[in-house]
Amino acid sequence: MSNDKINNDVKAVTDEEWKQRLPEEVYQIVRNKGTERPFTGKYEKFYEPGSYYCVCCGAHLFDSDTKYNSGSGWPSFYDADKENIKELFDDSWMMRRTEIVCEQCDAHLGHVFPDGPKPTGVRYCVNSASLDFKPKD
Repeated sequence: MSNDKINNDVKAVTDEEWKQRLPEEVYQIVRNKGTERPFTGKYEKFYEPGSYYCVCCGAHLFDSDTKYNSGSGWPSFYDADKENIKELFDDSWMMRRTEIVCEQCDAHLGHVFPDGPKPTGVRYCVNSASLDFKPKD
């Protein structure tokens, strides 16, 4: 789904509607702030050229040229489409982290850490289940 197909009323979708629209595993991650087991996501070792979009609303999130192998077990990017990603304080699991969610639909994507490569020095650590990949044309 591309940005021009984003449902403008996506923030009005109810939890019950999300349960019906999404597979259970995806729902648990994107709506209940779950996490995939490391090294199990379909995009963890995937490096095709293209772009990554929010699985819930189709908002553009990342480009493949910013993806790298962080060794963390999750898809990692050193830059993001900041218009479509919101950062939130997360103190769950007795840790202080920065959660990243889709700006358009509040889908949980993962976390951002200050240990990424140059040029940004950040690592967007993302659940594959939150992503929809579209190959470069």
